[in-house]
Amino acid sequence: MGSTRRSSFRLVLVTSLAVVSLLLVVPASGAATSKADAALQRALDAFVKRPDGPNGISVVVQSGAEPVQFTAGVGDVATKAPWAVADEMRMASVAKAFSGAAAVSAVADGKLTLDSTVGEILPAQKAAWAKVTLAQLLQHTSGIPDFSKNPAFGEAVGASLTVPQPPDQLPSYAADELLFPSGTKYAYSNTDNILVGLMVAAVDATPYEQSLMTRVYQPLSLTGTSLPAGPELATPFTHGYAPDPPNADEDVSLVLAAGWSWASGGVVSTPQDANLFVRGYASGQLTDAATLKQQFTFRPGKSEPTGPGTNSAGLGIFRYQTSCGTVYGHTGNTLGYTQFIASTKDGKHSTVVSINSQITPERNPKIFPALRKIYGLAVCAAQQGS
Repeated sequence: MGSTRRSSFRLVLVTSLAVVSLLLVVPASGAATSKADAALQRALDAFVKRPDGPNGISVVVQSGAEPVQFTAGVGDVATKAPWAVADEMRMASVAKAFSGAAAVSAVADGKLTLDSTVGEILPAQKAAWAKVTLAQLLQHTSGIPDFSKNPAFGEAVGASLTVPQPPDQLPSYAADELLFPSGTKYAYSNTDNILVGLMVAAVDATPYEQSLMTRVYQPLSLTGTSLPAGPELATPFTHGYAPDPPNADEDVSLVLAAGWSWASGGVVSTPQDANLFVRGYASGQLTDAATLKQQFTFRPGKSEPTGPGTNSAGLGIFRYQTSCGTVYGHTGNTLGYTQFIASTKDGKHSTVVSINSQITPERNPKIFPALRKIYGLAVCAAQQGS
């Protein structure tokens, strides 16, 4: 199984690598001895050994006082460093959960309501979107087209990879007219969460990044989470890679500015912060009981990429009904990274699965089922205790 170590963050690391830097060696204390733990570690080892597998994978699970991290492979191909719990990584569309958290916080303190409309809060946005509500944006039932699917947006990104346009310009790449009457269908759209971020910033009268700090990071004691504008990551960080056959995988960690996806995908965090976040978010620590009840009203809808079990969409959060119980969270994928965060509703059982490669069912149909299996095994390990 490899060595078992404990860091200053009181986080046990179980890894298939023999040496882990900056962690103190301690007795195993029973870590990775349950059947669920062992099954998870075997799956991780097999995953990175596949010809189409990523360079590294990290899984944090927590069901007691101490979170536990399982890893396989490496977080940095050049140095062979393992995936550390305090290393920064791109959270991809898990950023949508952060925008959801900021929004339900603003609802709880009365600056927004779930019925607040785009027209009321953001009158400069397109007239056809004026009656779309915050709740519809959060549940992806707005009908607003996805700006990131416009070829013109792709051209703009390609022409300026590391210097993004201002966030309020991103929705301009979405077509004016709604795809369907708001509230009648589910359709995942990155534009929704850009508008959520803009609404929160508008009512707070501060930059959205400051709203995240005061509404999310500080209440949940997140110390390694941010929303940069550019491509920067603070050292140390887990490197993200993209296949470049027949050459070695390309390091794409610093290729693309986070501002191009902003509130829909630009958040940077660490495995330990992501675990703290999902436990606090799913258990309602950032909002009130009435808002939480509305937030946890679900309809059929898959996150992207698809999470484990049966997926359903709430307001800024997804429900995953698995063979080991029901958890709530979000998934995400971006250049070089794939993420899954989930927790039980009481915040006592949680998991964060991170891969330093972009893996989706469309791009990677052969390996994606193995990743979904790992999601399920991680949920089982968290539910059964580690």
